[in-house]
Amino acid sequence: MPDLEELLDEVKDMNSFFEFVRALIKDREVSAQYEQNNPFGYWENVTIESYLDAALSWAETTRMGKTQGENGEPSWRTFAEFLYTGKIYE
Repeated sequence: MPDLEELLDEVKDMNSFFEFVRALIKDREVSAQYEQNNPFGYWENVTIESYLDAALSWAETTRMGKTQGENGEPSWRTFAEFLYTGKIYE
């Protein structure tokens, strides 16, 4: 399975965005299987509500990545970051 962070770094257009989203889906599927036997998975936010809340919190806190060095302008890359942070942001 490709590394999500590497794929995130490569998002530059619609096709690379779709590749990233497919990998994110696969990553969640693997984590969900792992969570069946373990209390902690690879994802911080496992419900759609907590996932979207975390992604939104990241977007608002960082001004869509501006405070982390991103330009904050709408792009395939910034939307991919939004989706990725739903997985990890607390």
